[in-house]
Amino acid sequence: MENYPGDTRFGVRSSAQTGKVSDLSQQVWILRGQSLVAVPQNNNVTPVTIAVLPCKYPESLEQGKGIPIYLGIQNPDKCLFCEEVDGQPTLQLKEENILDLYNNPEPVKPFLFYHTQTGTTSTFESVAFPGSFIASSKNGQPIFLTSEQGKYHNINFNLVLGP
Repeated sequence: MENYPGDTRFGVRSSAQTGKVSDLSQQVWILRGQSLVAVPQNNNVTPVTIAVLPCKYPESLEQGKGIPIYLGIQNPDKCLFCEEVDGQPTLQLKEENILDLYNNPEPVKPFLFYHTQTGTTSTFESVAFPGSFIASSKNGQPIFLTSEQGKYHNINFNLVLGP
Protein backbone atom coordinates (compact mmCIF):
# COMPACT_ATOMS: atom_id res chain seq x y z
CA MET A 1 0.00 0.00 0.00
CA GLU A 2 1.23 3.45 -0.89
CA ASN A 3 1.96 5.86 1.90
CA TYR A 4 1.63 9.59 1.58
CA PRO A 5 3.63 11.77 3.90
CA GLY A 6 0.74 13.06 5.92
CA ASP A 7 -1.01 9.75 6.16
CA THR A 8 -2.45 9.72 9.68
CA ARG A 9 -0.19 6.77 10.53
CA PHE A 10 2.68 9.29 10.53
CA GLY A 11 1.15 11.85 12.88
CA VAL A 12 -0.29 15.31 12.35
CA ARG A 13 -0.05 16.89 8.92
CA SER A 14 0.32 20.65 8.45
CA SER A 15 0.75 20.81 4.68
CA ALA A 16 -0.03 18.88 1.53
CA GLN A 17 2.45 17.01 -0.60
CA THR A 18 2.92 18.88 -3.88
CA GLY A 19 3.90 18.06 -7.42
CA LYS A 20 2.93 18.12 -11.09
CA VAL A 21 0.59 16.11 -13.29
CA SER A 22 0.96 15.29 -16.97
CA ASP A 23 -0.93 12.94 -19.22
CA LEU A 24 0.66 10.30 -21.41
CA SER A 25 0.65 12.76 -24.35
CA GLN A 26 2.95 15.05 -22.31
CA GLN A 27 0.17 17.55 -21.69
CA VAL A 28 0.29 19.37 -18.34
CA TRP A 29 -2.47 21.01 -16.35
CA ILE A 30 -2.71 24.81 -16.33
CA LEU A 31 -5.31 27.12 -14.82
CA ARG A 32 -7.30 29.02 -17.45
CA GLY A 33 -10.04 31.10 -15.90
CA GLN A 34 -11.86 28.77 -13.51
CA SER A 35 -10.87 25.56 -15.32
CA LEU A 36 -7.91 23.22 -15.39
CA VAL A 37 -6.85 22.79 -19.01
CA ALA A 38 -4.45 20.26 -20.56
CA VAL A 39 -1.81 21.83 -22.83
CA PRO A 40 1.45 20.50 -24.33
CA GLN A 41 4.39 20.78 -21.98
CA ASN A 42 7.06 23.26 -23.09
CA ASN A 43 9.32 25.97 -21.68
CA ASN A 44 6.64 28.67 -22.07
CA VAL A 45 4.08 26.79 -19.99
CA THR A 46 3.95 26.85 -16.20
CA PRO A 47 1.90 23.89 -14.97
CA VAL A 48 -0.19 24.23 -11.83
CA THR A 49 1.26 22.82 -8.63
CA ILE A 50 -0.89 19.93 -7.48
CA ALA A 51 -1.52 19.43 -3.76
CA VAL A 52 -2.34 15.94 -2.49
CA LEU A 53 -3.50 14.75 0.92
CA PRO A 54 -4.87 11.33 1.89
CA CYS A 55 -8.27 10.89 3.47
CA LYS A 56 -7.94 10.37 7.24
CA TYR A 57 -10.77 7.82 7.23
CA PRO A 58 -10.19 5.40 4.34
CA GLU A 59 -11.86 2.59 6.27
CA SER A 60 -15.23 4.36 5.89
CA LEU A 61 -14.98 4.25 2.08
CA GLU A 62 -15.10 1.40 -0.44
CA GLN A 63 -12.03 -0.80 -0.10
CA GLY A 64 -9.83 -2.04 -2.92
CA LYS A 65 -10.35 0.92 -5.25
CA GLY A 66 -7.15 2.79 -4.49
CA ILE A 67 -6.05 5.31 -1.90
CA PRO A 68 -8.68 8.01 -1.27
CA ILE A 69 -7.02 11.42 -1.70
CA TYR A 70 -7.94 15.06 -1.87
CA LEU A 71 -6.57 16.82 -4.97
CA GLY A 72 -6.00 20.55 -5.05
CA ILE A 73 -3.94 23.22 -6.74
CA GLN A 74 -1.86 25.98 -5.21
CA ASN A 75 -1.81 29.73 -5.96
CA PRO A 76 -4.76 30.14 -5.98
CA ASP A 77 -5.76 27.47 -3.48
CA LYS A 78 -8.57 25.46 -5.00
CA CYS A 79 -9.64 21.83 -4.81
CA LEU A 80 -11.07 19.50 -7.41
CA PHE A 81 -14.54 18.23 -6.64
CA CYS A 82 -17.34 16.40 -8.42
CA GLU A 83 -20.98 17.37 -8.57
CA GLU A 84 -23.92 16.55 -10.77
CA VAL A 85 -24.64 19.20 -13.42
CA ASP A 86 -27.57 18.61 -15.78
CA GLY A 87 -27.65 14.96 -14.72
CA GLN A 88 -23.94 14.37 -15.47
CA PRO A 89 -21.06 13.97 -13.00
CA THR A 90 -18.93 17.07 -13.56
CA LEU A 91 -15.42 17.99 -12.43
CA GLN A 92 -15.19 21.45 -10.88
CA LEU A 93 -12.66 23.64 -9.09
CA LYS A 94 -13.75 25.22 -5.82
CA GLU A 95 -12.01 27.65 -3.51
CA GLU A 96 -11.34 25.33 -0.63
CA ASN A 97 -8.38 24.74 1.66
CA ILE A 98 -7.17 21.17 1.22
CA LEU A 99 -6.11 21.04 4.91
CA ASP A 100 -9.67 21.90 5.96
CA LEU A 101 -10.92 18.94 3.92
CA TYR A 102 -8.21 16.71 5.37
CA ASN A 103 -9.07 17.76 8.94
CA ASN A 104 -12.82 17.35 8.47
CA PRO A 105 -14.22 14.83 11.01
CA GLU A 106 -15.55 12.65 8.16
CA PRO A 107 -14.66 12.11 4.47
CA VAL A 108 -15.87 14.88 2.15
CA LYS A 109 -16.81 12.58 -0.74
CA PRO A 110 -17.32 15.16 -3.53
CA PHE A 111 -13.65 16.19 -3.06
CA LEU A 112 -12.21 12.66 -2.83
CA PHE A 113 -10.65 10.55 -5.58
CA TYR A 114 -9.43 6.97 -5.46
CA HIS A 115 -5.78 7.17 -6.56
CA THR A 116 -4.56 3.98 -8.21
CA GLN A 117 -0.98 3.73 -9.40
CA THR A 118 0.22 1.12 -11.88
CA GLY A 119 3.91 1.48 -12.60
CA THR A 120 4.41 5.19 -13.23
CA THR A 121 0.82 5.96 -14.27
CA SER A 122 -2.01 7.04 -12.02
CA THR A 123 -5.77 7.15 -12.33
CA PHE A 124 -8.15 9.27 -10.26
CA GLU A 125 -11.66 7.88 -9.79
CA SER A 126 -14.37 10.00 -8.21
CA VAL A 127 -15.50 8.68 -4.82
CA ALA A 128 -18.86 10.47 -5.19
CA PHE A 129 -19.42 9.07 -8.71
CA PRO A 130 -17.88 5.56 -8.89
CA GLY A 131 -16.74 4.65 -12.40
CA SER A 132 -16.06 8.30 -13.34
CA PHE A 133 -12.40 9.19 -13.82
CA ILE A 134 -10.50 12.45 -14.28
CA ALA A 135 -9.63 12.61 -17.97
CA SER A 136 -7.96 14.78 -20.59
CA SER A 137 -8.55 14.90 -24.31
CA LYS A 138 -7.37 17.41 -26.88
CA ASN A 139 -4.87 20.23 -26.46
CA GLY A 140 -6.40 23.26 -24.79
CA GLN A 141 -9.47 21.43 -23.51
CA PRO A 142 -10.45 21.35 -19.81
CA ILE A 143 -9.86 18.19 -17.82
CA PHE A 144 -13.17 16.49 -17.06
CA LEU A 145 -14.84 13.39 -15.65
CA THR A 146 -15.56 10.45 -17.91
CA SER A 147 -16.95 6.96 -17.49
CA GLU A 148 -15.85 6.14 -21.05
CA GLN A 149 -12.34 4.77 -20.85
CA GLY A 150 -10.76 4.34 -24.23
CA LYS A 151 -9.16 5.93 -27.23
CA TYR A 152 -10.92 9.31 -27.03
CA HIS A 153 -10.24 10.10 -23.40
CA ASN A 154 -7.01 9.71 -21.48
CA ILE A 155 -7.51 8.70 -17.83
CA ASN A 156 -3.86 7.79 -17.19
CA PHE A 157 -1.61 10.46 -15.75
CA ASN A 158 1.91 10.83 -14.45
CA LEU A 159 1.80 12.26 -10.93
CA VAL A 160 5.23 13.40 -9.74
CA LEU A 161 5.23 14.45 -6.10
CA GLY A 162 8.10 16.36 -4.53
CA PRO A 163 9.82 15.64 -1.23
